[in-house]
Amino acid sequence: MKFGMKSMETRIAVLLVLAIFSVVILATFTATRVMQPPSPQATMEPVARQIHMTLTLLGHGSDRQPAPRLQPDPAGGVTDIRMTRFLRHALERTGAPLEVIVSRVAGEAALTASVPVGDQGWVLLQIPDLSPPPGRWKVLAVWLSLMGLGSAAISIHSARRLTRPLQLIENAVDQIGPDGTMQPIPETGPEEVRAAARALNRLSRQLGQSMESRMRLVAAAGHDLRTPMTRMRLRAEFIEDDDERQKWLSDLEELNAIADSAIRLVREEVGANDAEPLRLDRILTEIADELRLLGQKVELDAPPPVEVNAGPIALKRALRNLITNAATHGRGAQVQLRPEGGAAIIRILDEGPGVPPDLISQVFEPFFRVDQARRKSVPGAGLGLAIAREIIERYQGTITIANRASGGLEQVCTLPCKA
Repeated sequence: MKFGMKSMETRIAVLLVLAIFSVVILATFTATRVMQPPSPQATMEPVARQIHMTLTLLGHGSDRQPAPRLQPDPAGGVTDIRMTRFLRHALERTGAPLEVIVSRVAGEAALTASVPVGDQGWVLLQIPDLSPPPGRWKVLAVWLSLMGLGSAAISIHSARRLTRPLQLIENAVDQIGPDGTMQPIPETGPEEVRAAARALNRLSRQLGQSMESRMRLVAAAGHDLRTPMTRMRLRAEFIEDDDERQKWLSDLEELNAIADSAIRLVREEVGANDAEPLRLDRILTEIADELRLLGQKVELDAPPPVEVNAGPIALKRALRNLITNAATHGRGAQVQLRPEGGAAIIRILDEGPGVPPDLISQVFEPFFRVDQARRKSVPGAGLGLAIAREIIERYQGTITIANRASGGLEQVCTLPCKA
């Protein structure tokens, strides 16, 4: 859920950044195309004609426009190769070719064209510098960077506002307790956030009422069943046929076990969080010793010391159910414990018939039986695995059951180790 949430927020932010940045780039490209200086081909030919006229009228200038003087050397400064090439091509197209030199003198805004006059020297003429100002690429880079940062900030802020209701739902899901309820969410903020908070609070109330109704229903049913079951047990005692009497008593014991297990399952689902540090290796050793005393075949590999956070009574009940399931239905249980990657891994192996592949997904369902015909021969109400899963998941653990390649089942229980 969190990964999906972050992924959606990232996609929205990236989309907005790309959209804004694309508009900025397009606007920048348009501005540079509109405001760029005229091409040298459009400006050098008039300058070239002016040079030809100046050379023709050399020595006939007026007071307002004194005639240029001959210099023994071309102008100093740095030669502008690009402008020199353009000016020479323009001179070729407008008259006789000349080996003119265009240079850029430090401190002067215009360019200087040095025109050779045979062996007499050079004529120095200033021509306009129509090239863009220096450092234009740095200015453009800074501008684009500022626009990119601004668009990114706006996009991330917009993405967070758009995904805030989803973030509210994610946080609410994380706060749901074992009883299916959560703490009320403040109904503040924008309208969409208030609407999401109202819906979640309404859902929480409905879930809480449903859980309470189910608890009351199961408790009432279990209590009400005991009275007719007691009368039936008393009547069964007066049955003269021993075999028939024993069958009645066996059925009544099974009904009593089903009622007790159903109530226990609901209690585990809504049980309080009573976690405390526990030595998992010691709990497994106690369970193995208890089951051996009852005649069950249980083998426990030497367990390393592992500590977890869980309720002692609940965790022991869950692990006892899993090991008893293997010992009862799988002709013995082999239990292994090892820490791995910050988690305690419990493997319970048996050599029984396993579970048909099409039914393996139903093993944790309440009252599930692989073979209904075994209900009479094997004790239990079919709630052991369901209760075990409720307990393990309450303490952030997982349970998986799979058929072994060599036959039998492999039950794997994972619990986070105590930090």
